Amino acid sequence: MTAFETVIGFEIHTELLTRSKVWCGCSTQFGQPPNTQVCPICLGLPGSLPVLNRRALELALRACVALNCRIAPVIQFERKNYYYPDLPKNYQISQLRKNLGEAGWLEFQVGDETRRVRINNVHLEEDAGKNIHPETPGADYSLVDLNRAGTPLLEIVTEPDLRSAAEAAAFMNAMKSLLEYLEVSDCNMHEGRLRFELNISQRRAGEERLGTKVEVKNLNSMKTVLRCIDAEEDRQRDLLESGESVIQETRLWDEPSGRTRAMRSKEVAHDYRYFPDPDLVEIHVDEAWVGRVRAELPELPDARRRRFVEQYGLTDYSAGVLTARKPVAEYFESALRSHANPVGIGNWVINEVLRWLGEDPDRELADYPVAAHDLAVLVRMIDEATISGKIAKEVYKAMMAGEGAPEAIVKAHGLVQITDTSEIEPIVARVVAENPDTVAKIRAGKDKAIMALVGQVMKETRGKANPQTVNELIRSRIDEMV
Repeated sequence: MTAFETVIGFEIHTELLTRSKVWCGCSTQFGQPPNTQVCPICLGLPGSLPVLNRRALELALRACVALNCRIAPVIQFERKNYYYPDLPKNYQISQLRKNLGEAGWLEFQVGDETRRVRINNVHLEEDAGKNIHPETPGADYSLVDLNRAGTPLLEIVTEPDLRSAAEAAAFMNAMKSLLEYLEVSDCNMHEGRLRFELNISQRRAGEERLGTKVEVKNLNSMKTVLRCIDAEEDRQRDLLESGESVIQETRLWDEPSGRTRAMRSKEVAHDYRYFPDPDLVEIHVDEAWVGRVRAELPELPDARRRRFVEQYGLTDYSAGVLTARKPVAEYFESALRSHANPVGIGNWVINEVLRWLGEDPDRELADYPVAAHDLAVLVRMIDEATISGKIAKEVYKAMMAGEGAPEAIVKAHGLVQITDTSEIEPIVARVVAENPDTVAKIRAGKDKAIMALVGQVMKETRGKANPQTVNELIRSRIDEMV
C-alpha cells in the first residue's frame, strides 16, 4: 500500500468585535429578529455609499501585528463579484491585490514540539447574510436573514503547513486563543463568529509537489473540522489508491453521514472578476500607526503562560491549560486576588471549572454558577482546615446548585471540620478495638491497611474529622497497645 502524507491549510473567518457593521452604522448584535438590522448600505440599494468603520480596521491591524505580518503601506478594497441569495449586492467588498497583512506566522505547541504555520495573508472584508432552510418535511423554500450582511469579517489565509489532525487541532486552538486575547473577536463558533474552512490534499510520502486541493465549508466546530479531516483523508486516499484523481472542488460537510459531499467546482481568483471598489479610497498605513498598535498589544497567551510559571510556580502543563482561554485565565487570577494559593485554585479551575465548560459546547464562563471569589474562599477553608477536601466537594455541589457562598453553606449544614482530638479519640478507640485483624496487619508493617480504619472514622464523623489527625490518632493508639 502506498504511503500518503496529508497536507492541510486553513482559511479562517472571524467576525470583529465592533458594535456596528463595517460600511454602515447598523448594529452587529447577535440574535435579533431577522432583517431588523439592515439599511440601504448593507442591502446594497442604489445610491448608497459605504464608509469604512475605523474600529474594524484597527482591530484587523492588531491581528496582523500579532501574527507577525508584513503590513502593507497602502491597502485597497475591491469588489469580489459572485451571486448568492444572502449577498444582496451580488458582490462582496474584500481585498486581493493590496491586503492589509502578508507573510506572517503563528507558532504553537504540539506536544513538546513547537510548530510554525505561515500566514499567507490577512485581509478585511464584509460578511454575507444567512440562508435559513426550513426542516419541515416537504418544504420547498428557503429564507434569507441579512442581519449579518456587512458585519466586519477578518480572513486569515494560511500556507499548507499542517500535516495531521493533531497539528490542525493544536493550531485551531492556538489561533482561537490568540484572537480572544487580542480582543478582536469573541470567537463564539456556535454563533458563527469564528469559522475554519479546511483546505486538504494528499501526496505520496516524500514528494514535494502538492496534491489536488479540496476546500471544505460548513464546519461549525473544531470537532467537526477534525472529523472532516479523517473523512477526507480516507476518501482521497481511496481515490488515489484505486488510480482515480481527486477533483479540485468545494465540498460541504454532511453531519448525518459523517462525510463530505460535492458543492461546486472550485473557482479561481479571476472567476470573481475583482476590481477596485470605486466608492472606497486607498488607505495609507504608516510606521507610526503600526508602532502604536504594537505598543498597545495586550499580554498574549505565550507570555501569560510563561508568567504563570514564573510568578505562580505552576507547571508548564497547568499554566498552558489555564491560559489557553482568556476568560479562564482571568477567572483564575481573579480568584487569586481573594486567596493566594495558585496551585490549589489552579487545580480546582482545571478539574471543576473546565469540566463544567466541557460538558456543553454552548457554555460560556460568564454563566458559571460559582464566582471566582467564592471558589477562592472554598480553597482557603480547606487550607485553614475549616473543612476537609471531601467536605469541600459537598460544599462545591451546593454552590453549583445556587445555595450561596461556601461559608454560609458550611454553617447551615454544620460541616465545619472536627479538629478537637477529644471528640475524635473515643471514635478512634472503638474502631481500633473492633478491628483486631486490621490492627494486626498494620503492626506487621502493612501500612496501607490503616486507610480502612481511617475510612471508618471518617464515616462515623460524616467526613468532618481531619483525616491527618485521624491517621495520627490511630497510629498513636496502636503504638500504645501491648
